[in-house]
Amino acid sequence: MKDIPPVEPILLTPGPLTTSRAVRAAMLRDWGSWDDDFRAMTRQLRADLLALLGAGREAYDCVPMQGSGSYLVEAMLGSFVPWHGKVLVLANGAYGQRAARTLDVIGLPFTLIDMGDFLPPRGEDVAAALAADPEITHVLAIHCETSSGILNPLAEIAAATAAAGRKLLIDSMSAFGAIAIDPAWLPFEALVSSANKCLEGVPGFGFVLARRRALAECAGNSPSLALDVHAQWLSFEQTGQWRFTPPTHVVAACLEALAEHAAEGGVAARGARYVANRDRLVAGMRRLGFETLLPEAWMSPIIVTFLSPADPAFDFARFYAAMKARGFLIYPGKLTLVESFRIGCIGQIDP
Repeated sequence: MKDIPPVEPILLTPGPLTTSRAVRAAMLRDWGSWDDDFRAMTRQLRADLLALLGAGREAYDCVPMQGSGSYLVEAMLGSFVPWHGKVLVLANGAYGQRAARTLDVIGLPFTLIDMGDFLPPRGEDVAAALAADPEITHVLAIHCETSSGILNPLAEIAAATAAAGRKLLIDSMSAFGAIAIDPAWLPFEALVSSANKCLEGVPGFGFVLARRRALAECAGNSPSLALDVHAQWLSFEQTGQWRFTPPTHVVAACLEALAEHAAEGGVAARGARYVANRDRLVAGMRRLGFETLLPEAWMSPIIVTFLSPADPAFDFARFYAAMKARGFLIYPGKLTLVESFRIGCIGQIDP
């Protein structure tokens, strides 16, 4: 305990992130998981999360599930892709690669488009791959690839997927709540995100937003007991209960975070603050001589990757320790070809 800084750190990371005092205070009360009060909290949670979708959300429902973001991605893939299905995975970083690894472990066939660390998959790439392989039933897209900070062109990916008559699955862990998603113009089968990213809650659960038709039809697909989205949805619909022990304190914190999200002005206002944070960060770092990995065209307002200076005097471990000593926590790089580090733009921070 002596090594912990005496002041609360500012987390310049893409989740967990810096939360408000009110969000943390919401966890100071205990809740009975079978009590009617907590059932009401769960109903409110599902409704509030679903409301963050834009036009067209009437065809969708919300299914919270315990666990980290990777649990939710595995739950989505295992539940919505039938055993006779095949997935086109669009990868341009660690999280697309992790999705491919997940499919490999589950035992579902897939094709991988790997764009490397620097480039986004484009609509024409998707269209060509789908035309070449009629066995592909689903496309998996990463909304914001946080290993590099790329904001992928989801609209053109969705358009290409729909034009080919396939179904789109979205990993929007690090974008949902700050970047608008309207199913009316961006159709998708299912999307997953997490409480501790752009919603500014704390870790402990994520959620699936999926077409009600897809939720009803995916019974029996999942190879997992705990990660079965259909079974979890059915439990909520029939009893109002989570199937297994819910993260009660995390749910309470997320409800407070959602209230703060609405008070700030919703998705548009949250996203605008993150853009302002990013612009201030990038301008300041460039004045200091640091270079960004990406051009502005693909740079998300979620996290920015900076190239490590070529100067032999630069040592990331020392740089990190110096930042931590001043109350700031950042992320190391997660690229395969170049040395880098990452600084997040989200959480309870202002430009």
